[in-house]
Amino acid sequence: MDKKVKVAVIGPGNIGTDLMFKILRSPYLKMEMMIGIVESEGIRRAQSLGIRTSVKGIDAVLEEDDIKIVFDATTAKAHIRHAPLLKEAGKIAIDLTPAAIGARVVPVVNLDEVSDSPNLNLVTCGGQATVPIVYAISQVAGAKYAEIVAAISSKSAGPGTRQNIDEFTETTAKALCELGGAKKGKAIIILNPAEPPIIMTDTIYVEVEDPDEERIRRAVFDMVKRVQEYVPGYRLRVPPILDGNKVTTIIEVEGAGDFLPKYAGNLDIITAAAVAVAERLALKMLRGGIMV
Repeated sequence: MDKKVKVAVIGPGNIGTDLMFKILRSPYLKMEMMIGIVESEGIRRAQSLGIRTSVKGIDAVLEEDDIKIVFDATTAKAHIRHAPLLKEAGKIAIDLTPAAIGARVVPVVNLDEVSDSPNLNLVTCGGQATVPIVYAISQVAGAKYAEIVAAISSKSAGPGTRQNIDEFTETTAKALCELGGAKKGKAIIILNPAEPPIIMTDTIYVEVEDPDEERIRRAVFDMVKRVQEYVPGYRLRVPPILDGNKVTTIIEVEGAGDFLPKYAGNLDIITAAAVAVAERLALKMLRGGIMV
């Protein structure tokens, strides 16, 4: 298959730039345009790679009929304005902001169910890392309660992350229930100031209805392999430990180092998930004969 689906990234900051490098490797996506609102280092970096750029904001992509998928790496406030415009223009929005106004998606859990949605929200980094494990456990053992503690390097938490801590915990907790299958959920985030910086480490605690250790271990190991297909640095640090009906396991995420440092696995997992979603949609378009 020699054709690719043209995509654009709005928001040339760290997340947008990391997306750009991942898209450049994709067999199904063509990085057509990087969009900002002012000249910036991110815009200049895209130009140096021969990528078209614009500082006209959302208006730039609305004029491009052949760009089918748009990654929004701006802010929740901006995405709330962008979403209806992109939908009206017939473009699929992949939302990496905390706006959470589209269908929430974790690729290994529910992408097939929401793939026709015009707006897909990537939940949170903690959600991308922990929902698959809670889902795997709930499928084989039931999940009465799920709690996660996401520890990330303080250095990897920019102003946006710090301003949206409350949204992180609320959105992740909802995702543990709505996508993961837990009857109740809770999420906690810790910004660890240690030097050298730690990589993302998430402790996942689930109270199950049927504590079948062998089935739970097999489900968790299988799920880790599935996530590794698009996040190679996703690893099981502590295999599931059962204490009665309580399951505890720990995963860690090392970034690919495309643009962000490797310790920023919390950012890498959400950009990797966004590209995985876009690739699945692009493949569907290419096989369906939609113009690329």
